[in-house]
Amino acid sequence: MIRRLLLPAMCTVVLAVAAALLPGDAHLASAQAWTNSAASRFWTPERMADSMPDSGPPPDPGDPVGPADADGPMTTIGSAVHFDGIPTVGMLFSVGSDLAAHFCTASVVHSPARDLILTAAHCEGGSHLGFVPDYRSGTARQPYGIWAVDREFTDPRWSPDDDAASDYDFAFATVRPGPNGQRLEDLTGANRLAHTPGYRNRVTVIGYPHSADDPTDQAVTCTTTTGRLEGERQLQMDCEGFYSGTSGSPWMLDYTTRTRSGTVIGLIGGLDGGGTTDRVSYSPFLGDEALALYRSAMRSG
Repeated sequence: MIRRLLLPAMCTVVLAVAAALLPGDAHLASAQAWTNSAASRFWTPERMADSMPDSGPPPDPGDPVGPADADGPMTTIGSAVHFDGIPTVGMLFSVGSDLAAHFCTASVVHSPARDLILTAAHCEGGSHLGFVPDYRSGTARQPYGIWAVDREFTDPRWSPDDDAASDYDFAFATVRPGPNGQRLEDLTGANRLAHTPGYRNRVTVIGYPHSADDPTDQAVTCTTTTGRLEGERQLQMDCEGFYSGTSGSPWMLDYTTRTRSGTVIGLIGGLDGGGTTDRVSYSPFLGDEALALYRSAMRSG
């Protein structure tokens, strides 16, 4: 079982609500009709609340961080903390045939077309996906809107049923422009994308656990030092609180609370969908293959 991806069987409330409403939603009839407006009309605050209850006040996410000493020991702060979130990281929702509701996390990465997000390859979720940057529970309007996912890009070597293919558990997607031609990155800003510099890095990881595991229903953040996943070309971090729904969470170098952005060098994914418990998380090594896919996705914009 992939621990990070919330399976449809875990979304009975949303299945019941959305299945009853979809037949009357003519704007969801085809992929061509799937726009930001259509996504916003479907994901009303009430529908979001059905799958994720209201949250409480957030604590301070902490101090700025930078790269780790390559020779230093692997360390952890122990547990992720809840906070308000940042504009460049958000939730992925699905209203396709599986109606998986919030099932993964994604982040905005810089591109010339200003429309690109990064997540895990195992987060592919069907024909009607919505990205909600800086998601807030129970609000009448999301601070940066709901963005309809247009195209998805995965490495041809990726396969969900092959452990060896878990090295390619990364994916990019473009989102459609807003109703007045706005581009996602113009509103949210973007993180930079870079090769993973090595296995030991001081990173900040931000994601959105599903409320089935974390009823607080807020973003979580953890700053920790990564190491190598034994026997694999993948990274590992040790920090509690990254439950189902956090697949795709970016691992950022040089993240600061002032800019609320950083350099993405990894993401929750890889072997076993990014880990088998909420404490130990994995990331594929973002090498030439990931950067080639990034360039391919940019050319499509």
